[in-house]
Amino acid sequence: MNINPRQIEKAMKRMGMQAVPIEAEEVIIRTPDKDIVISNPQVTNINMMGQQTYQVVGEAEEKPRSRFSDEDVRMVMEKAGVGEAEAKTALDEEGDIASAILKLKK
Repeated sequence: MNINPRQIEKAMKRMGMQAVPIEAEEVIIRTPDKDIVISNPQVTNINMMGQQTYQVVGEAEEKPRSRFSDEDVRMVMEKAGVGEAEAKTALDEEGDIASAILKLKK
C-alpha cells in the first residue's frame, strides 16, 4: 500500500494533530532499577488537541541503574586515590560514600 505523506499530513490536521520531528542524540528512560538508553533515536512530538505525546524509535539497550551518581564516584576516586571501577565496586559493596572511602584507604 502506497500512502502519500501529504495526504497523511492533511488528515492529521483535520483531526487536530500536529507531528514535529525532534533532533535528538540519545533518549534515556529511567526506571527504579535500570536505564533504557535509546541510541540514534528518531523522535517525533505529536500534539493532538493540546495533549503532548512523544514517539521514539531507535536501538534500545538496558543498563542496570546504580544508586550512586557520577559525582559520588568521583569523590570516592579522589579521596581514596583509586580508579573508577574500584570506586564503583566499593560503593556497591559498602552502600555509602564514607564506608567506601574508608574501605579503600585500608
